[in-house]
Amino acid sequence: MSTEKKQITGTEKSKNTEGFAFGPMNYRLLLIGVVVILIGFLLMTGGGSDDPNVFNPEIFSTQRITVAPIVVMIGFIIEVAAILYKSKK
Repeated sequence: MSTEKKQITGTEKSKNTEGFAFGPMNYRLLLIGVVVILIGFLLMTGGGSDDPNVFNPEIFSTQRITVAPIVVMIGFIIEVAAILYKSKK
């Protein structure tokens, strides 16, 4: 029995799946998702009071209670979609 090793040519190396795990579109979607999540967290900030003895009802605004969590969830959905997106190679 002969034990011959097959030589890998340049075109076969390019077909090999080694390299980056994601394509450029995946990284763009990941970046967009992170930006959307950060925007959601920025929408949640504020509404506090400088004086701890004074209540500020602004902490219960629609922006902080409803809109910001929805924006954060949309960001996480974009992240999942970016991970599952199959690049056309």
